[in-house]
Amino acid sequence: MTDAERILARLAQISFQTSSPTLALCPPDMGFEVAFAGRSNAGKSSAINCLTRQKQLARASKTPGRTQLINFFQLDADRRLVDLPGYGYAKVPEAMKLAWQRHLSHYLRERHCLRGLIMLMDIRHPLMPYDRNMLSWAQERTLPIHILLTKADKLSRGPAMSSLQNVRRDLKKLGIDASIQLFSAVNRTGLEDAAMQLATWLDMNYEESAKPEVNEDA
Repeated sequence: MTDAERILARLAQISFQTSSPTLALCPPDMGFEVAFAGRSNAGKSSAINCLTRQKQLARASKTPGRTQLINFFQLDADRRLVDLPGYGYAKVPEAMKLAWQRHLSHYLRERHCLRGLIMLMDIRHPLMPYDRNMLSWAQERTLPIHILLTKADKLSRGPAMSSLQNVRRDLKKLGIDASIQLFSAVNRTGLEDAAMQLATWLDMNYEESAKPEVNEDA
């Protein structure tokens, strides 16, 4: 079994912990946390479910963009994945959108246990204004960023690679330091690379995952 396969097997043990409307109601600010953020309809829920081998762990709202809660999934006592509210799509009052943005900004800037941000962008519509806002907030606190260009299965290999290179070029122009990859929850493109990035930020021990169980009755 490869390191990536061990990490994916361990991620499959994750479970829902709690939902919080504000930073003040989040779990204690300790341990290791990685947050997933993306514009509504970017495939965030699908990516989380694919990485954890669970179909319903992260649930997409029937009305994209209406989920206002920060959802926490616990791997163990020290490690969590966080599903941030989708942004930029919901037909809701402008005051509500601004409130969501304040909560997201507050979380990204003030959450000390946050080790990295997974940004999800539809490969056909990358770097929308809302994406740039999120990237700027993360950059302000020098938070590591890893971008998943989702729905890569919607494009053939050539156009997908072209989009990847274009986004890399645009990030450089914006002064955004981020790693980036292709990803598809449908055909599992980039799954192992994304899992290894999570393992690095969550300080997951490959060797510990690989140890065989000891039969004390033997």
